[in-house]
Amino acid sequence: MTRLFHMIRRVAMGAALVLAALAAAPAPEARAQLVIDMTEGVSEPIPIAVTDFYGESPQDRQIGQNVSGVIQANLERTGLFRPLDKRAFIQSPEQLRAGPRFADWRVINAEGLVIGAASTQPDGRVRIEFRLFDVVRGQQLTGLAYFTQPDGWRRVAHIISDAIYKAITGEEGYFDTRIVYIAESGPANNRVKRLAIMDQDGENHRFLTDGRVLVLTPRFSPTAQEITYLSYFNNRPRVYLFNIDTGRQEVLGDFPGMTFAPRFSPDGNKVIMSLATGGNTDIYTLDLRTRRQTQLTNHPGIDTAPSYSPDGSKIVFESDRGGTQQLYTMNADGSDVKRITFGQGRYATPVWSPRGDLIAFTRLHQGRFYIGVIRPDGTGERLLTESFHVEGPTWAPNGRVLMYFKERPVGAGDRQRQAKLFSIDLTGFNERQAVTPTDASDPAWSPLIP
Repeated sequence: MTRLFHMIRRVAMGAALVLAALAAAPAPEARAQLVIDMTEGVSEPIPIAVTDFYGESPQDRQIGQNVSGVIQANLERTGLFRPLDKRAFIQSPEQLRAGPRFADWRVINAEGLVIGAASTQPDGRVRIEFRLFDVVRGQQLTGLAYFTQPDGWRRVAHIISDAIYKAITGEEGYFDTRIVYIAESGPANNRVKRLAIMDQDGENHRFLTDGRVLVLTPRFSPTAQEITYLSYFNNRPRVYLFNIDTGRQEVLGDFPGMTFAPRFSPDGNKVIMSLATGGNTDIYTLDLRTRRQTQLTNHPGIDTAPSYSPDGSKIVFESDRGGTQQLYTMNADGSDVKRITFGQGRYATPVWSPRGDLIAFTRLHQGRFYIGVIRPDGTGERLLTESFHVEGPTWAPNGRVLMYFKERPVGAGDRQRQAKLFSIDLTGFNERQAVTPTDASDPAWSPLIP
């Protein structure tokens, strides 16, 4: 049993023990004031005050400041909130122990207020609590407390950010998540590509492979504990499983042809992928318990990039069976194939939203790349961003934010390439670069960490 598992278990138990002590009864009335309707978009970010969390000792004060800083950064990156300058705060963390003076926060135009405290316990753990207030109504919206080891404060900060996001928007957050991606370095004609993982805010970064072999298309399991990806061994692509806790890698079957684009089923029991045999590429599933493979498509065209719907009943994939690269859906058993895109250009890399309402894709038209979304029935296509080369969308677990990579030519004669990760809101606004230590491509967003 790993240290991470221990920490996660303790955090969950701590929250359960003290949840009732900090929750406030009148939350339903208060939420009528401080609320964001995600279906209508937001024209102006909500001004919110995130105070440094109180601490008796220097260590507790430092943890409190660290937690506050992460929460503020998380909320600011959503584009939904505008954290206020702490130098404008009238009440200090010490004074807030007696409760907020809401008039002081209205003076600086705060609509939301986050306060908290960190305290080291006799057993060495740290208790971190927070409260979220609607300043206009002068009421508490939510309040929770967590126990963790001192070095677990960052994860607690992400969990608190998720709680604040949900209290105000009514939607699940996406801060307690990780991103796996392909870390790139070196010249364009000799690119080193390693598997890498980091928290959604770029912290806790580490490389999972050493770059001696090429890796591509990493995807998380539903438990966020395993990754499936493509790696070239003796110039032959093979599908691997990687256990994040143990670091163990496993070849997923010895297939007679080349395998591509692996992705887990929603229940985690299967991996769906493309398999090229006899000059033809079709879509197969592999049962991870029996290692039995099942062929789902059987067409002379190239069928690839499959992605399940959240309930596992449907699959979207790309195919050139109609003469050009387009998106198709079918039942999970391969029946009832339907084409859903008919626009100009080529469509690729479809990914079904965790909410089930949309499919994200890459579109290439007249030399430009686009990231867009479309309903599963093929209606409502919207293009969110475009660039010289933008590709590989992946959904945040709440289905409100997309991440992808953007590549552009650089250097003399534009002979080199620079690739970076970006995120964008489903509305098409708030595009932001994700910080990575090297060039980066092909991101995959994890579910919320259990």
